Amino acid sequence: MLIYAYYVKITLAYITQEVSILDCLFKEQFLSILKEELVPAKGCTEPIAIAFAGAKARELLGEIPSGVEILASGNLIKNIRCVTVPNTNNLVGIEASAIAGIVGGDSSLELEVINNIKPKHLKVINQLLLKNIVKVALLDTNLNLHFFFKAWSKTDKIVIEIKNLHTNIVKIEKNDKVIYEKESSNEEYFGVESDRSNLTVENILKFTETIDIDLVKNLLDKQIKYNMAIAKKGLTENFGVSIGQTLLKNDQSVFTRIKAYTAAASEARMSGCALPVITNSGSGNQGLTTSIPVILYSRHLRLGKEKLYRALVLSNLLTIYQKSFIGRLSAFCGAISASVSSGATFTYLKGGDLNQIKMTITNALANVSGVVCDGAKPSCASKIATGLDAAILGHFLAMENHQYNPLTGIIKNSVDETILAIGKIASVGMRDTDRVILDLMMKK
Repeated sequence: MLIYAYYVKITLAYITQEVSILDCLFKEQFLSILKEELVPAKGCTEPIAIAFAGAKARELLGEIPSGVEILASGNLIKNIRCVTVPNTNNLVGIEASAIAGIVGGDSSLELEVINNIKPKHLKVINQLLLKNIVKVALLDTNLNLHFFFKAWSKTDKIVIEIKNLHTNIVKIEKNDKVIYEKESSNEEYFGVESDRSNLTVENILKFTETIDIDLVKNLLDKQIKYNMAIAKKGLTENFGVSIGQTLLKNDQSVFTRIKAYTAAASEARMSGCALPVITNSGSGNQGLTTSIPVILYSRHLRLGKEKLYRALVLSNLLTIYQKSFIGRLSAFCGAISASVSSGATFTYLKGGDLNQIKMTITNALANVSGVVCDGAKPSCASKIATGLDAAILGHFLAMENHQYNPLTGIIKNSVDETILAIGKIASVGMRDTDRVILDLMMKK
């Protein structure tokens, strides 16, 4: 009996140590993921990626190029075509993005590359646009975020290749010689650096509830400050069709305010507002939709700062988890993934347990998993409002312990399987949808 008791004691100690090591591993992984994905950006991230490459090319040439050719994936072209480039006096499009980066960009600022464009740069930008030095063509690639930026002067030529992530330079050539080449990164999750293999809804919730808030406080404080600032800007000035202001004229309830603030932030950003935002999974709209609803609902419930921080950890990681199987760009509206995460976090803030959080995700995905992305533009704000409607409904149902049955439609046996299924629909099943959308957008 004593031997058995000793064996049990040793076994429990081993299991406890194993769990502790596993928890530590999750902590480091998940912290790394948050730091990689929650980054500041000024303007829509697709034109900014082009501007980043333009700035890098000019720095390598040592002068403004005499010619530029951009070969870009269809999704990249789709997401740049209709969005305003910040700090350019309302210029729109891929050519404007490239020249803005070339003339006034600083590549060391990455997604804030055009942060320092001044009025003196605008005259040069407009002069170069009139010269038509930038040519754009569709790149034949299986990747949704992939482009080559070619720039040349009288004496030198630069070729920059970016793939999977907006500032992920994988190769640089100068005068046909490779001067930089990046080692292959984790292709399973579309080129991201940090390991996503341990992300599950349950592990994310466990991390949310146990993480030392001091480790994420500064990161989340910046998200709160930046994203709420642009929301307020969107509600006090006229951008797009003023969807946020229109919603508030008709209803002042907490959930209408949540939709109004988030939509207004998106409209401002898509219309060229120069305020930065904290992104999620490479998208400002996803960053806004992941955070603003959670901030407002937490404040409405008066739950305190620590609960807000933990809620933002949960919402951000849930969005990253969903997007890990979809990729940066697709025909699937990324704001839907972010809305679903906010809805699940509403359930968390209201005291819902793990099963109810899973129910919220399942209910919302059963509702709006067919919303397509037809490029970045002010009307993204209305899709955000629609996604949040579905998330709110999913939350209400979950708090009553109601969930759509597994194996009906695209709903699988578990929430993690459902998230994986949505990822497959978005990344594989909607490729033809993407091609048709792009074709329709390019026809005048």
